[in-house]
Amino acid sequence: MSFVLYNSLTRKKEVFTPLHPESVSFYTCGPTVYNTAHIGNFRAYITADILRRWIVSGTKTPVQWVLNITDVDDKTIRDSQIKYPNLEPKDALKRFTEFYETLFFEDMETLSIPKKSFFKNPRATESIGAMQDLIRLISKKGCVKIIEGSIFFDVKKWAKEDKYGKLVSLDFDQLKSGTRCLSDEIEKEDAADFALWKAKKEGEPFWEFDLEGDSLPGRPGWHLECSAMEQEVFALPFDIHSGGIDLQFPHHEDEIAQSKCGYGMEPTRYWVHNEHLMVDGQKMSKSLGNFYTLRDLLEKGHSAEAIRLFLVSNHYRSKLNMNEESLRGSQNTLDHIHNVLRDITCVEDGENT
Repeated sequence: MSFVLYNSLTRKKEVFTPLHPESVSFYTCGPTVYNTAHIGNFRAYITADILRRWIVSGTKTPVQWVLNITDVDDKTIRDSQIKYPNLEPKDALKRFTEFYETLFFEDMETLSIPKKSFFKNPRATESIGAMQDLIRLISKKGCVKIIEGSIFFDVKKWAKEDKYGKLVSLDFDQLKSGTRCLSDEIEKEDAADFALWKAKKEGEPFWEFDLEGDSLPGRPGWHLECSAMEQEVFALPFDIHSGGIDLQFPHHEDEIAQSKCGYGMEPTRYWVHNEHLMVDGQKMSKSLGNFYTLRDLLEKGHSAEAIRLFLVSNHYRSKLNMNEESLRGSQNTLDHIHNVLRDITCVEDGENT
């Protein structure tokens, strides 16, 4: 079984061959469940779903598709404490994220991606032990820094062992020397050492952690989570990793670095990234008033079928611009397809009578 797939890692089209001929292992970066997902998020999931369906139908090979749930990070902790200030922090986090996880899978079902499509949907909070084990492996390689109870991946030291910046054209010397980021959301130009483990803060959920005799209670950094869950589910390496272009750097780059350092191998051989969804030619932003969820578009009268069709109406590696005209165009196309199918069915029924 083989087909051609554009690989973001090598920046070229390659013949895809699975590690194991009996199935394809496929991981997609899933949602951070702190709010209702916006419509741009679903372009990544529909892109992955189309690829999964094509592999299954075109090659008759089963696909083990995994989409993770990020249920602990800066935003989920912050908003869960606002929503449930009187609950114990872990209880507040669990109740808050379960609510938005349910909404997410309802939206996926609406867009014809039922939960049964997935092999597994691991939650970050259920893989804390695996994350701690990965930190211990990275520590043994000498690539961690402990600063005020937080543990950072030493990018500069790792760069002496292996290239950092494989997925993007990155001049390592331009990274800000000595910069360390505890935020789960960092800009490209600020990337340097990234947090593997964040020190306990008063009132926040935390897990006990002992690293080489040091007690370091806290919680995982966002970049760490996927590497540990991938290893738990598949045992590295696996076949395909997909996600939005916004995750390419630093998130996916950090996945490569920490997996190679800790597990001795990169997570996957083929990377698939889809481009941004634009709205009226601009990036989606609440401040611009062009921020839409799936539910917003359904309330405006657009059908789920037309929205899904629109999200695959342009090449996945090209930006896609959404406006009322483009959505109406997708509905017109869909109506035309339905009419043609109806006419064909009528002809066939007439021939059989």
